[in-house]
Amino acid sequence: MRSFTELKKNYNFTKEDENRLSNLAPLMTNKADRIVNNIHEWIIQTDTAFKLFKNETRMNHIMNQVSKWFISLFSGKYDSDFYEYLIRIGQKHERAGVEPHFMNRAMNIVRNTCIDILSKEIEDTEQRAKYLISLEKILDINLDIINASYIEEEIKIYSSAYRIKTKLVRYGEIFSQFLNMALVFGLIVVTLAVVYLCGRDIYGIFMGKLEQTIITALGSVLILWVMLELINTEIAHLKGGKFKISVFVGVALVTIIRELMIATLRHDSIEFIASLVASVLVIGIIYWLIKKIEEEKR
Repeated sequence: MRSFTELKKNYNFTKEDENRLSNLAPLMTNKADRIVNNIHEWIIQTDTAFKLFKNETRMNHIMNQVSKWFISLFSGKYDSDFYEYLIRIGQKHERAGVEPHFMNRAMNIVRNTCIDILSKEIEDTEQRAKYLISLEKILDINLDIINASYIEEEIKIYSSAYRIKTKLVRYGEIFSQFLNMALVFGLIVVTLAVVYLCGRDIYGIFMGKLEQTIITALGSVLILWVMLELINTEIAHLKGGKFKISVFVGVALVTIIRELMIATLRHDSIEFIASLVASVLVIGIIYWLIKKIEEEKR
């Protein structure tokens, strides 16, 4: 099944869509009962759908879940938790024997009811059109994830190889997340070491060793800045963001620049300084190319 990031990109679901849906929350939350009532009426009028509900208690529970789901559409939070929530909905429908046809029809009812609500509540046609587009996107994304989860859960029942593959993927993802968290912890430790190095260099400036430490202190500050960028990049990656190789190349670039500064102060050989300059040039070009590619992929 596709990742949530890929789905949102394919549906062109942007930050503006998130803001519009969040703005609709006060209106749509008050209309949740209407959505539930419309779906309830359809169920009791459809024999094959009504057979899935054994008693009134089960019906009330399902309708409460429908209300909860509908309100979540306008929460403004469309992250990994929301994605997993929709996956669980598809899995539960499969276990309960609810066919995708009924999910499609229920979504159609929700869609038509929302269109009617917005048509009556929002007079500005241009603004209403934008709200409708954002609403259509989130409903399509929901239906896509729920149906894909349903199909995937159904395949698991008939394919032992697929079950094994799914478990391997799930355990692999858990292991990957664990390693990512370990990497963040390691970056924090290294950053603390850089803070100590930076503090020691600054202390040397106050002790009167101005010429010897001002350049090294500047280099340490640059490395500290890059380390912070590394941590932020890794945290963003844990949240589902893209992995930025340019930040790691930036660490190498800043490290060599610092070494070049120190070598110049020590009056090292021309050959050694020239090799550092050449390294800065090569890594700088690589950094620029990677950065350009990353920006083009945004």
